Amino acid sequence: RYQLQGCVNILFLASVGELLRTWKKVPRVEDMPSITLHSIMASPNAEYVRWKVHGDFVSQLNYYESMKAVISSSNHEPTALVIGFTVGATDIKEKLNEIRNVGKNVKMGNSSACLALPQRQAECNRTVFHVHKGVKAFSFCRRKNLLVTGGLDRIIRVWNPYLPGKPTGVLRGHRAPVMYVHVAFEENKVFSMSADNTVKVWDLETHGCCCTVSSKASGIKGELTACLYLPGPRALCVATGTLAFLHLKVGSVPESHLVRSHQEPVVCCRYNPAFRHVVSCCEASVVKVWDFETGRQVSEFIGTHGNAGITCLTFDSSGRRLVTGGRDGCLKIWSYNNGHCLHTLQHDENQSEVCDCTYMEVNRNRCVIAVGWDRRINVYFDIPRDFHHFWKPQPHWQDDLNHGHKEDILCVAQCPPFLLATSSYDGEIIVWNVISGHMYCKLNTPSPTDGQDHREGPDRSVSQLAFLKTRLTKLDSASAALISNGPGGSVCFWKLFSGSGLVANFTPSREKAQVSGMVVTSGDTLAYLADQHGFIHVYDIQEYGLQGTELQAPNTVTSWRAHVSMVTSLELIERGSIVLSSSLDCTVRLWSQDGAYIGTFGQNHPWDVFTPDSWGHPRVPFEILTDPRSMPTHRVLETDVPAGCLEGRQEQDHGTEEKDPCEAEKTPNPPSPEGLTVEAEAKADKSRWAAFCHGRLLSARRKPRWKMPELRWPSIYQALRCHELAFVSALGEKPDLSVPGSDLFPVGFCSQETEAALPERKKLSPWSGFLPEC
Repeated sequence: RYQLQGCVNILFLASVGELLRTWKKVPRVEDMPSITLHSIMASPNAEYVRWKVHGDFVSQLNYYESMKAVISSSNHEPTALVIGFTVGATDIKEKLNEIRNVGKNVKMGNSSACLALPQRQAECNRTVFHVHKGVKAFSFCRRKNLLVTGGLDRIIRVWNPYLPGKPTGVLRGHRAPVMYVHVAFEENKVFSMSADNTVKVWDLETHGCCCTVSSKASGIKGELTACLYLPGPRALCVATGTLAFLHLKVGSVPESHLVRSHQEPVVCCRYNPAFRHVVSCCEASVVKVWDFETGRQVSEFIGTHGNAGITCLTFDSSGRRLVTGGRDGCLKIWSYNNGHCLHTLQHDENQSEVCDCTYMEVNRNRCVIAVGWDRRINVYFDIPRDFHHFWKPQPHWQDDLNHGHKEDILCVAQCPPFLLATSSYDGEIIVWNVISGHMYCKLNTPSPTDGQDHREGPDRSVSQLAFLKTRLTKLDSASAALISNGPGGSVCFWKLFSGSGLVANFTPSREKAQVSGMVVTSGDTLAYLADQHGFIHVYDIQEYGLQGTELQAPNTVTSWRAHVSMVTSLELIERGSIVLSSSLDCTVRLWSQDGAYIGTFGQNHPWDVFTPDSWGHPRVPFEILTDPRSMPTHRVLETDVPAGCLEGRQEQDHGTEEKDPCEAEKTPNPPSPEGLTVEAEAKADKSRWAAFCHGRLLSARRKPRWKMPELRWPSIYQALRCHELAFVSALGEKPDLSVPGSDLFPVGFCSQETEAALPERKKLSPWSGFLPEC
């Protein structure tokens, strides 16, 4: 029952059949049986409870048996929506018994006083939502455990009913106050209607608007008085001056060419094996939780670091809590299933940006280690019984203060039980002993040898680190135990025992793209390297760097284009059989270990990760297919000379080399292009070998030594224009195959007559080159 004082009235009825027969005998008002609350309280089979809930009139009221709760809303902001539980610390039946006992011992005048003075529910038995401009309408879905509200501010909010602090989603689009909302679980949609009679249909997974029906299109006119969604016919019943039914017709949604997981560039993503979820974060400080097995979105929460963006994330050892770092200098620990912030980790100094973080266990002590622009290693102990919201870091290690990094720290990697590696912007790598806090060794990356002009100083930053953990357990002094990226798109292998130093250095990308992602399989057999152009390269490193210095790159297993922009995260799932990647192109994708495309999180059609037939393979994302960098590599395409002039160029290059006169007489004809190519590649290998011995590694891609000075040759690839072809059936009669020579495509055995006539037909037929011999 609605009350202008913001009260909720509850009637508890017993022996309903007998009670209703009694009420039918009361005097009628306007030809309807009516009974007052005073009469109800006098009845032994009826109990009455009145709660003071809101500061304004109640706009909507519903009772949900599954929750044993009454949900009510009003336009009063502090009590915009209240969930009052009827079973709790103060049980409703106890209150009814108390009122019943009072009613037996007092007169009716005291009952009137009870009606005038409503009771206030205990704070522990209710959940209050503070919403700007109040709530006009709400809808609760028990199966999805979510609550949807709408009000005068024209915004639809999606809530976790047990976390009133902040909504998990915001739907914007209405231009008038929202008067009705409904969650359609079967359709996975939200229906909403505003005061201007505009109906909108929203998708619960993406929180995007699927359909908008204006009053002009639907023909609904007049003031909205009631609205109801009917799940059977899938229709929205709207009552204004007339009654209208809007039927929902769901058709197949065409897959968009550009599928996006986030609206902003994705900065990091991680896989949670405990819940089999993929969690991704974007620069807009939005966290999304995805189902790994199907690619569907599970939940999301926004504004994790306010207006500051997220830079890194990790999980605790149990996988139940999410740790995020942001540009505001803070780390936050979340219960990521509901988006509730449990703790905030920050220090009292200047709020410098956090670049990377990791969760580590040392001698049963759990801690969060963060690095960033403050150039220090910040350790926060994770104490289970510490219920303070704000946590402070431990005092800095003495070696960190005296001999630590001099530039911003970009990356941190751990190797249990006690090793920790950090890298900085100036190319310095430091390996630490976490137990003692002492420095184990310090490594310096080599200077870039890309042949470019570095007048402002070379970029020697190291942003990726990976331990080879199986080699560390063997304590092999000669083998490489740490991998890092380096300047000029290089990858460095380092040994850490018996004199740390560089073991190998090679460049995966032909265009010297910076390596932005790095992950190694559990047995240190394969290394997956991703670069800023979106390529993923896989190398066999099982025997690489075990015996000391390596002068060649490891064997390439495979490579593919995963994104059209820089890869920001790379992770191996299901024992290395699945590759998870994210990129600045706003996508998060799954791949098989050999590069077969599984899907993009957020696409319309789900996949089954264990059923290859449901994968996107052999298709690839549309933007990758059309990007110029995805073109196949070829020696002809790498030069500025057309294919027709390649042979002349090779002959000219070959002519400039000195020859033995005797060899020239023996080989008067010019050599073949294939021989020249092999010779040129052999010379390039020799020059790279010599360059490495002198301490530098040349690019694997040779620059052309000859160019046409003036001519401008056309590009190898030309744009093709597509045209529609009309299908027109050919006019003509069916040939008589009994007549010799009437069959244009003989495929059987030929008779003697046909064999005699075949030479003549070959001369006359334009298909003579394709006729079979009998």
